[in-house]
Amino acid sequence: MALVERRIGLLFAGFLALLCLAAGRATWLGAVKGPSLSHAAASQQVVESVVPARRGTILDDRGVELATSEPADDVSADPHLVKDPERAAASIAPILGVPEAKVLRALARRDTGFVYLARRLPADTADRIAKLDIVGVDLTPTTHRVYPRDFMASQVLGSVGIDGTGLSGLEYLWNRVLRGRDGERRVVKDALGQPISVQDIKTAQAGARLQLTLDSQIQDRVEQVLGQVGATYRPKGATAIVMDPRSGAILAMANWPRINSNAPAAAPSYANQNRAVGFDYEPGSTFKAVTVAGALEDHVVTPDTMFPIPPQIQVADRTIHDAEQHGYETLPVSQILAQSSNIGAVEIGMRMGAPSFDQWVRRFGFGRPTGIDLPGEERGLVLPLSQYSGSSMGNLPMGQGLAVTPIQIATAYSAIANGGILRPPHIVGAVDGRPVKEPAGHRIISAATAASLRSMLEGVLAEGGTASEVSIPGYHLAGKTGTAQKIDPTTGEYSSSRYVASFVGFAPAAHPKLLISVMVDEPQGAIYGGQVAAPAFGRIAQFALPYLRIPPG
Repeated sequence: MALVERRIGLLFAGFLALLCLAAGRATWLGAVKGPSLSHAAASQQVVESVVPARRGTILDDRGVELATSEPADDVSADPHLVKDPERAAASIAPILGVPEAKVLRALARRDTGFVYLARRLPADTADRIAKLDIVGVDLTPTTHRVYPRDFMASQVLGSVGIDGTGLSGLEYLWNRVLRGRDGERRVVKDALGQPISVQDIKTAQAGARLQLTLDSQIQDRVEQVLGQVGATYRPKGATAIVMDPRSGAILAMANWPRINSNAPAAAPSYANQNRAVGFDYEPGSTFKAVTVAGALEDHVVTPDTMFPIPPQIQVADRTIHDAEQHGYETLPVSQILAQSSNIGAVEIGMRMGAPSFDQWVRRFGFGRPTGIDLPGEERGLVLPLSQYSGSSMGNLPMGQGLAVTPIQIATAYSAIANGGILRPPHIVGAVDGRPVKEPAGHRIISAATAASLRSMLEGVLAEGGTASEVSIPGYHLAGKTGTAQKIDPTTGEYSSSRYVASFVGFAPAAHPKLLISVMVDEPQGAIYGGQVAAPAFGRIAQFALPYLRIPPG
């Protein structure tokens, strides 16, 4: 009996010791290690994540989607919870289209509880991963930026980074409006990492809808025409702008070479630039209309004022020739413009005088940004009057010695087309259905001077003009050709083989409703604006005029 009692006592003592040990362990874990363990449990079982807002859609003027966001998922994993990394990698890699070794490296990490396997994976592809039902692999809903028209207006639209932030173009400039407001989500998981509770703490707010003044039909035709220019003349690049000169609304803005907005990294860096606003070049003879406009406003010439045009003239250390050799002749101002006489333009500029000429250059907006609602706009290069040399008036009036952008030239000519009112161009028409207020314009030349210029610019496309081969039945066209030598960066002198060919014009000539500017950088085989750029203007106008239901005139 005593032996039984002794054994019972020992057994009780053992249980008591174990109980004390458990109580001590519980006290240690609860009092000393409690906070850190509680934090660890919460971090493993409760996850708070950002729910990206759906980025706003970009539309053309008629509601055609140019940029939109589609459902997608971020694919992530907790390497500690993936029991068989090799098998998981073998299943996931083919779906992601990446090497199996890359996925395995991510899943085999033990220094972190979170790794991304893919970002913004299209929803249909993400569903295939979800069906694998791999413990430790999670999908977080997000969106993926898609450009339904691939190449259309790619440099204008720009691009979006992996984090959903605009990187270039309209996506960059209007990022705050397009991005919306992200939401917050709390997910509670069980011990195996499977969600058991999902709660949206803050609901995501979608970005605003951006409606442009662009017309996708005109944009498509312009890009086709530039593609033809590229195939024929193999230039370094080409740019075209179509706008309504009455309002400054951009109807098309295209660059060649084109890039695929859904794969921008595949294009060369030169192609990614929107050269319509970011390319500086010497305008050449397209600038002569500005020279003539200033002279008309200063009342130093009329369209009929005659000028002697010798074979060449000397201005300080510069000898000025015309594009084609000729003997002594006399031309009125209207024919100086129509035939693009360099000598005549310089004589008109010298009659104005340098101070007045400089004022008119600036009054037409050169030397400063136009203010278009696009990023990356250059201001061009206009010398201060104080830096004019003795030969400056021997090259500036004919468009040498200063730099402009395609949008500056288009905007300046829109003032001529619009009765003398210079309006800042714009490309965004409405935000979430609310029209954007059009920028106010201001008068820079009289309506009479503008009308006189339009009449003279008709001569450029008439017999004897530098673009006489361009015509559209029923429509009177007006415009100006330009052929400008580029500076050779190695010599600092004008190149004998590198040119910019350009044309800017409008229709109908008397009351313009459409303006088109074309610039071709370093064409091969032909260099003159009348040969290279003017026909492109004609092909674009031939489509756009009837498409916009602009009556002949």
